Amino acid sequence: MTDWPQLSHAYGSAEDIPALLGRISSEPTAELWNDLWSALCHQGSVYPASFAALPWLAETAANVNRGQAVNALALAGAILAGDGQPHGAGDVRTEHSTDITALLASVNRHLRTATDRTEYLNLLEAMLSFEGATGWNEDLAWGLTNEEYEVSCPGCETSLFIVLGERGFFSTSDDYALSDSTTETLPLRPASPAGLEGTGRRLHDTASTDGQHEIAHLLTYVYGNATCPDCKTDFSITDQISTDLTNTQ
Repeated sequence: MTDWPQLSHAYGSAEDIPALLGRISSEPTAELWNDLWSALCHQGSVYPASFAALPWLAETAANVNRGQAVNALALAGAILAGDGQPHGAGDVRTEHSTDITALLASVNRHLRTATDRTEYLNLLEAMLSFEGATGWNEDLAWGLTNEEYEVSCPGCETSLFIVLGERGFFSTSDDYALSDSTTETLPLRPASPAGLEGTGRRLHDTASTDGQHEIAHLLTYVYGNATCPDCKTDFSITDQISTDLTNTQ
């Protein structure tokens, strides 16, 4: 049995978590899920109670109710993405290995049947967390959903937009959405699918197998290269996303 009052979350004692989990189980609403997210993964921060909730999340992810399962997988993925933070919960991947195995099985099952693009990206991001991928996996869905990443140039440290999607595939140091924008843009250089390795290959192959060909195509740009329009430094997009993320933690 979990001694919830002895655990903490974003707002103090976790003694309120069992009642919240019970309410979500019996009458799930977006508001209740938001309350759970806020307590257990507040702005990306995790706590001892966050990992104590993994068994319930794994059980909920195995639920036949797809909406409940997807919510549980997204939250569990976000929690495990923070396993390297100071949280006082010990070696969570060893302690919760059974739960993580169950979560990974559930996310793979739901990935194959996802039809909504945003849902698929969120599940893909969760999959990375369950597999123990390190680096910038918590930014994957956000960037591909919004069709842009903001990074700093490794050469001159200028803030850059990496744009990929309907608006084109380019880098720029200007707010390209403004009608009077005149700053130079330079095209991105996608990676060859055959040349992808590691996480890039894993993501591209998964999306292709699942019939998510648009996402697979976008991933070749994410794992490709860009050039700073200001100083003309060439750089790997994923390497710079990871570097910026590390520098802000």
